[in-house]
Amino acid sequence: MILTKSLSHNILVAMENTQADYSQLPLYGVRVIEFCHMVMGPTCGMILGDLGADVIKVEPIDGDTTRRLVHQGAGFFASYNRNKRSLALDLKSEDGLRVAKALCENADVVVENLRPGALEESGLGYAALSKKNPRLIYCALKGFLDGPYAHRKALDEVVQMMGGLAYMTGPEGRPLRAGASVTDIMGGMFGVIGIMSALRQREHTGRGQQVMAALYETTVHMVAQHMMQYVVTGVPTQPMPQVPRAWAVYDSFQTKDGESVFIGIVSDTQWKIFCEAFKQQDLYKDPDLKTNAKRVEARARIMPILNSLFCSMTKADLMAECERIGLPFAPVVKPHELFDDVHLRESRGLLDVRLPDGRQTKVPALPVTMGGHRTEIRQDLPRIGQHSREILFEVGFREEEIELMISTGVILAED
Repeated sequence: MILTKSLSHNILVAMENTQADYSQLPLYGVRVIEFCHMVMGPTCGMILGDLGADVIKVEPIDGDTTRRLVHQGAGFFASYNRNKRSLALDLKSEDGLRVAKALCENADVVVENLRPGALEESGLGYAALSKKNPRLIYCALKGFLDGPYAHRKALDEVVQMMGGLAYMTGPEGRPLRAGASVTDIMGGMFGVIGIMSALRQREHTGRGQQVMAALYETTVHMVAQHMMQYVVTGVPTQPMPQVPRAWAVYDSFQTKDGESVFIGIVSDTQWKIFCEAFKQQDLYKDPDLKTNAKRVEARARIMPILNSLFCSMTKADLMAECERIGLPFAPVVKPHELFDDVHLRESRGLLDVRLPDGRQTKVPALPVTMGGHRTEIRQDLPRIGQHSREILFEVGFREEEIELMISTGVILAED
């Protein structure tokens, strides 16, 4: 028996409404199957989804383990899984694999960031899937690209340590990981670049291809400037907390009310503007402070004066004056305070989203505009298996097949 008329009609109406609303998005019509967890893979899928792709998140029956992380991992799922539909599937079962293969045979893109060889062992690697779907673009996001390290397991900290980023972030002898999942996020972005390039190439060749991006190589790319500094100067770079200053004033200052404000004075023109606005004519007239190079050498003399000056002002007054005269400045902000940032709120940099438990909140938007518009959230963070029924129907499974797989635990679906 084919799917009941009422359910079929409801699903088709929902699909038509989605098409009518979002058909102008750049990746509209592209179907992506995501076998991902944690940050790197979900970031890749999220960006594709934000740009209009239909992203189907394939997760275990009990849900992506990222949903249950605590402490610093508690925000991972909520950050990187919007604009996706959820299919909860037992990939260890024969029927579950049959469903996954059917999905991939009808997909434009597969994205995966599981351990090396995991999907190949199940017949879901690129070699097997491309035989049935030669137009498939298969993006594998790993710890390392092919080479001597390819077999290793990688974490954000692992590649930051071995890629030089942790050395550059902490003080000498105290390597420190960056304060966000920078390699995971950027690695996912490189995956998107590869996928979109492959989609473009497919227009000419008619064939898909495998795309790979990796955490380690992403980290090395980020520290390339320090590698090339060594080439140019012959001197190894020092960690950022100890690196010699390129500018005389490039620091965070304490204010009267116990807050911190960063101020940068990076040109001779800005030095003049600062001295005039803050009534520091003696500093401006001093011939030993006329150029940035001279001011760098005189930092030990300048900084106590600036510390005393800025400490006599409130944070609000100091920032207002810097904004008035056009000096680079920034308050030192904690992440949770960004929800109240006026610029993010008024520029649609924060989007409304519903968490799987029903709570309404905001989440940072993709940091781009296209035609003057920000990307939108078309699909809230999905509940486990929220879309299992409709996805299987779209692929061609009959109602009785779907119900049987639900009853036998092959898939999890909402009633």
